[in-house]
Amino acid sequence: MIDRRTFLVGTGAVLFAAPLAGEAQQAGKVYRIGIMQFIPVSNAPQLLDAFRQELRELGWVEGKNIEFENVSAEGKLDRFPAVAAELVRRRVDLIIAGTTVAARAAKNATSTVPILIVVAADAVGSGLIDSLARPGGNITGLTLMTVEIQAKQLEILKEAMPQTARVSVLRNGPTIRSVKELESAARLLRIQLQLLTAGSPKEIDDAFPTMIRGRSDAFLVVADPLYWVHRKRLAELAAKARLPGMFPVQEYVEAGGLMAYGPSYLYAWRRTAVYVDKILKGAKPADLPVEQPTKFDLVINLKTAKALGLTIPPSLLGRADQVIQ
Repeated sequence: MIDRRTFLVGTGAVLFAAPLAGEAQQAGKVYRIGIMQFIPVSNAPQLLDAFRQELRELGWVEGKNIEFENVSAEGKLDRFPAVAAELVRRRVDLIIAGTTVAARAAKNATSTVPILIVVAADAVGSGLIDSLARPGGNITGLTLMTVEIQAKQLEILKEAMPQTARVSVLRNGPTIRSVKELESAARLLRIQLQLLTAGSPKEIDDAFPTMIRGRSDAFLVVADPLYWVHRKRLAELAAKARLPGMFPVQEYVEAGGLMAYGPSYLYAWRRTAVYVDKILKGAKPADLPVEQPTKFDLVINLKTAKALGLTIPPSLLGRADQVIQ
């Protein structure tokens, strides 16, 4: 089972006030869970495996009382509306939308089918929910407040490399609020930002020569499903360009990136299973507080640091939650 201290619940015990097992659950029914995927086959199977394992521990067995409908956007964000519509046509009992874009598409497709967000950034600010404590409507789940931690990511980059004066920010489309947060932090750290947009594999490739021409000392990657899929490629491009990188979560570092500071996607998917359990047993999404992370992991890849000729300060290594040798 999972450590439930990792996420903060908006109003304490409200989440656990759902009906007891069997009160609303229909005996003998096989519930259908729709999962909106960015690509056909996940390149991070450990996430869905953790989700399924947690469901089994809660009494939900695939093929017995639950089944999954996986529909892919084929790696194209603009296909999520079609994915959401397809799941609604299939009459699923619940939709899991991993990202902000997927959740917005699901919200536009249905106002009645419960929707669970997993790693949506700033669910309130993006208009997905009314508030964390009382989300309202048919959406609840977990929101990863990535906007608030990007300033901290920049600070860690500066601590790791005090000489850093210019940082490229790689993002998929405009993110006005995050840019303001970063610009404010950058001024305090005396860092200039170079904002780059990459919305395709080719644009990701092209971004690195631009970073070099702009004389960036390092780069920061804004969380995005496209970058998640191509995290190994990002690490390879960074190594070739000899640029230190800060990434959103640890899986990028496991793929060869230098460092990451952010919440755990693995925990988020496990926690999502708890929400599935509550909703299938009768809880209403509008009454289930949306959780946000309270713990962030710092992960450092020393092998990558050595290849880049960097010496990570012992003080930073001492604070790291995981160090990859």
